Amino acid sequence: MRVSVQLRPYDRQRRCENTRGNRGVFVAGGLDRNQANQGRTVKLQWDYTDLADAYRKRPPYSEALLDDLTSHVAGRPGLRVCDMGAGTGNLTVSLAARGFQIAAVEPNAAMRAFGQERTAPFPEVTWYPSVAEETGLPPSHFDLVAFGSSFNVVRRDEALRESRRILRSRGWLTCLWNFRDLDDPMQQRIEQVIHSFLPDYRYGTRRDDQTPLIEAGDRFRVTEVFERNHVRRVDPAEWLDAWKSHATLRRQAGDCFGAILGSIEALLPHETAGPLEVRYITRAWLAQKRE
Repeated sequence: MRVSVQLRPYDRQRRCENTRGNRGVFVAGGLDRNQANQGRTVKLQWDYTDLADAYRKRPPYSEALLDDLTSHVAGRPGLRVCDMGAGTGNLTVSLAARGFQIAAVEPNAAMRAFGQERTAPFPEVTWYPSVAEETGLPPSHFDLVAFGSSFNVVRRDEALRESRRILRSRGWLTCLWNFRDLDDPMQQRIEQVIHSFLPDYRYGTRRDDQTPLIEAGDRFRVTEVFERNHVRRVDPAEWLDAWKSHATLRRQAGDCFGAILGSIEALLPHETAGPLEVRYITRAWLAQKRE
């Protein structure tokens, strides 16, 4: 199923002031202290150091979609997977639970530390402080290369070239994200809040169709686009904490980020003491290496 996402018009009556003065906090090109396996220091497009604690509270991906995806690539215990931009181990844990052998590539020390802690029960997971554009991993080694919410924060053409290098013949590549379900009434209210502060708010490349870029250069052929809806029951406080890791929103909001989060918090039904039901859509592109 191929998916086209339509953006909706929202209330634009309020504008956020002082948004431009603080954008330097998360500008591209921050220098990470870690080195790739080749020993070179690499510039990262996004720096999640200050967001790592909040990032680990993000929701997991749809297990049903991961079943769909891994069945399509004949997933089996021992499948060799490279998890690119593994972050705090959100996707890594789900893949390791299926018995796969995983090389988790994560250049950010703070994110990687949380990921290593979460995957400690899985001896088949090995972490590497390198980058998706130059992993230092052996050629023609992996059955699957996966980008879990990371394909939009790398230099994608270089990352695709590196993915092709480390994949075996006719190996597989996937990039996937969790999206907020914008048809859900609560998410529509959140969208109204965001756009009231930031009328020109942009979602970035994560909601684009990834097919043209993946297939450019005749390196890969997209075979499937999977999509699954899922509902997570979450603690409201942790859900709000997870919003702090929303780097796309934070970069555009600048000084208004705290006010936006406060307005989102005000939407919560305070009379409800139990878990919050949040609706998500996991979407994944699956492509096969061309020979």
